[in-house]
Amino acid sequence: MKIKSVKLREAHEVSSNASFCSILWDLQAHHLVTASSSQPSISIHYPLLHSSPPRVLRHHRDGVTALAISPNSTCLASGSIDHSVKLYKFPGGEFETNITRFTLPIRALSFNKSGSMLAAAGDDEGIKLINTIDGSIARVLKGHRGPVTGLAFDPNGEYLASIDSIGTVIYWELQSGRTLYTLNGVAPDTGSDTSVLNVLSWSPDGETLAVPGMKNDIVMYDRDTAEKLFTLRGDHTQPICFMSWSPNGRYMATSSLDKQVLIWDVKRKQDIDRQKFDERICCMAWKPIGNALAVIDVMGKYGVWESVVPSSMKSPTEDIPISQTRNSNGLLFFDEEDQDLSMSGSLSDLGEDSHGESEPPSRKRLRKQSVIDDDQHEDVYDELNLVRKTEPQRKVPRVNKENSDKEKDALKAMTAFRPKMQEAFQPGSTPPQPGKRHFLCYNMLGSITTIKHDEYSHIEIDFHDTSTGPRVPPMTDHYGFTMASLNENGSVFANPCKGEKNMSTLMYRPFRSWANNSEWYMRFEGEEVKAVALGSTWVAAVTSLSFLRIFTNGGLQKHILSLNGPVVTAAGFSNELAIVTHVSDCLPSNEQMLEFTLFNISKGTQVFKGRLPLTPGSYLTWFGFSEEGQITSYDSKGILRVFTSQYGGTWLPLFSASKERKSGENYWVVGLNASKLFCVVCKNPDTFPQVLPKPVLTLLNLSFPLASSDLGEEALENEFMLNNLNLSQIQNGIEVTAVEGLDTSSLDDEAFDIEAAQDRCIFRLIASCCNSDKLVRAIELVKLLSTEKSVRGAIQLATALKLPILAERFNDILEERLRNKAEVSNTTALSSKHDPATKRSEISEPIVSLSSAKLSAPLFTKSLDRVKFGKQKTDSDQTTNLEDSKEVKDAEKNGGSSHVCSVKEVKNLETRCPSNPFSKLPNIQEGKKVEEATRSQSEGPSNKSSNEEAKKVVGEVTGKQCQRPSNPFLKSKVK
Repeated sequence: MKIKSVKLREAHEVSSNASFCSILWDLQAHHLVTASSSQPSISIHYPLLHSSPPRVLRHHRDGVTALAISPNSTCLASGSIDHSVKLYKFPGGEFETNITRFTLPIRALSFNKSGSMLAAAGDDEGIKLINTIDGSIARVLKGHRGPVTGLAFDPNGEYLASIDSIGTVIYWELQSGRTLYTLNGVAPDTGSDTSVLNVLSWSPDGETLAVPGMKNDIVMYDRDTAEKLFTLRGDHTQPICFMSWSPNGRYMATSSLDKQVLIWDVKRKQDIDRQKFDERICCMAWKPIGNALAVIDVMGKYGVWESVVPSSMKSPTEDIPISQTRNSNGLLFFDEEDQDLSMSGSLSDLGEDSHGESEPPSRKRLRKQSVIDDDQHEDVYDELNLVRKTEPQRKVPRVNKENSDKEKDALKAMTAFRPKMQEAFQPGSTPPQPGKRHFLCYNMLGSITTIKHDEYSHIEIDFHDTSTGPRVPPMTDHYGFTMASLNENGSVFANPCKGEKNMSTLMYRPFRSWANNSEWYMRFEGEEVKAVALGSTWVAAVTSLSFLRIFTNGGLQKHILSLNGPVVTAAGFSNELAIVTHVSDCLPSNEQMLEFTLFNISKGTQVFKGRLPLTPGSYLTWFGFSEEGQITSYDSKGILRVFTSQYGGTWLPLFSASKERKSGENYWVVGLNASKLFCVVCKNPDTFPQVLPKPVLTLLNLSFPLASSDLGEEALENEFMLNNLNLSQIQNGIEVTAVEGLDTSSLDDEAFDIEAAQDRCIFRLIASCCNSDKLVRAIELVKLLSTEKSVRGAIQLATALKLPILAERFNDILEERLRNKAEVSNTTALSSKHDPATKRSEISEPIVSLSSAKLSAPLFTKSLDRVKFGKQKTDSDQTTNLEDSKEVKDAEKNGGSSHVCSVKEVKNLETRCPSNPFSKLPNIQEGKKVEEATRSQSEGPSNKSSNEEAKKVVGEVTGKQCQRPSNPFLKSKVK
């Protein structure tokens, strides 16, 4: 027999101890769902897209021990060691509700045929039958003496079979809830090992119940009489731990403690294939479309066994019984037009698959075990099987429609699997939790929380800094607000539409007002609010009709704009409003197609519009503005992006959670500034914080996801890029402020500080390049230095490191920079003779180097007129001016006007940076002497002190260069 190899890959990290793991296919075989009892997460895999990462659901607080998917694949149920049973939408994975709780861990879950009933059981006494429509418990079945480890509804909706850890099987009649048959000791006793669970399974036609036997076999029991029919006994050397019927019931897969998986031809009662694995396979699932079997072992590794059944035999999905193909009622998460039948979900309706028969059939058929013998031919078995099927229900004849049915199934599969577009959300909000307070808004200023009571909600507004924020009294909410936004002026609330009588309502509540009754309401007919935002003088609401409605703080309806697509979220800052909308449906790879638009509300203009990038396979989780007013986004894969005007407007990745967070942590973003990200660290499986205890903000450093450089200075390279980003932003702010005719002195100070810090960072990078023999990169960095004194420091560093050629090139760069500055000063001097205004401005503002403007951000230098021409001058200032005039006169005699300008520039630089460690370096006229000196040093016999001298140079430059003089007229200094 040919042995096949199945490649397994990790789905869940499991400790050295074996754990029970679960695996499921959805109806169309587009998703595989896995879970492990050692992890609180559930993974939804995409077998058709191998490169796509799984979607992870983290809502349990402990290991997931049981999974069940509804027959129509619209709902996923999970049970856990944390005693809870949760429901999710599928395949999106949106959390729906905690449908029930136990006092001990859950071990088994099962949906009935229609999906209207969910059976749950575990270490507790009793099996809960839960109505999935309203979450009510229809009945509790008690009878087992040990933990219930397996549950199975029969396909005809009449019985429930259960098995416990001590090997007892019970047949339950659903209509009455009574016990029909109890089979004691028919299965192995698994003891206290929770990685081995007794399971049972009905055949797809509902006529046979398969149970693990006491002799390393599978025992088949009759549906109605619970009589033993036959066994599947082969080469298993240890007890069976799991089994799975093929969709058509012709084959069965069994796994054993001996780490083997056997494939059985049930009719012939012989195994047709097998596979030996490294670890015990604890769960299996046949692919509903095709010829494959999904398996997962006790170490959390899963795989798909392709071509399980030989091609010479019938496919495991061919001739599926009619009970499998009949449409279910679709009571789980279906649209109203699809719900043709009653949704009462009572136990009297559990026989919905019996075509209107009011009484449960009680059929006693004459069966003899000898009728089905090992030597019996296949046609005889088919005839007997046909008799059994036609007796309880009418079989709809097939008229060779297999091809057309397959085409229809393929078409349905193509249309059914469509990734879901992300729903609208409010930044800083958390999902509602029954009986608990949750956040409607949480930002850098404060928070808005609410808790729902019977007929109203209680809303509270708190500020992080109680000394500056106003005290806002609590509010009773009769509208049921589900979204809110908060700034220093007030708060806005909105609720969705809840029928014709309860229309969507928007309410604005100012914190301070000179007039009474200053809060206002707006109601919307035929549309509902999806997102809200606040600015300095305006309130914005985006509705389901893709309308952007702008109101003033007083409630005046000012603008109504139409957006290009359904809204995802919105955020406001001062005069700017940013809105995210869908561009189109999701891509087949589950990528959201989003677009953002930035408006200036006060000017009535659209500042920018473009695509919003997301990590492939992720969705948007937070959107807002930084403290400096930059648009920022954060996706579910943990990537933070900031929008910048560089390169015509683009998004820069500034943070990656995968590099920062520890195992078991999730980051819930609150806001950010120029260098820090503010977030709340949540422990798995929580993805958002609780109101109580009060969340603690954690500050994380922003950093670009840089590649691993051969220089080994990732921190310095990251600082260099962040400084460039901040300089670019300040430059834009200076331009805007200057156009508006406002004072830019504070921005000039801030820019000077950042530029000085940038020079220190570049100098350290130059030193690292010199030590790593990256000389070309060092020259590129020298060109980015903003001051000549920094370049002179680089020359001295190269000299100290015995790099004469590099020092010569640095000196050439310095000469070219000073020569260009002299030419510019000459041009300015000539123009000032004809333009007195230009002459006056030349006196008050220093000349900016052209080379530095091209290679890096512009040099923002502080105006020096306050220093040189202040009302209170010291004696030293007067002496300096006399010396300057003397040197200028000497220069006029020797070198002409160009020399005069050069002398002025050098003096101006020395005035700004008097404490320069490189003041004794040769000047530009002594460039040749520098070259000769460096060559003579390199040719010298001793190089022992070069490293010490280089370290001394780096320390002097980074500690003292580009410092401002201590002057009472300057407000800020370089830190």
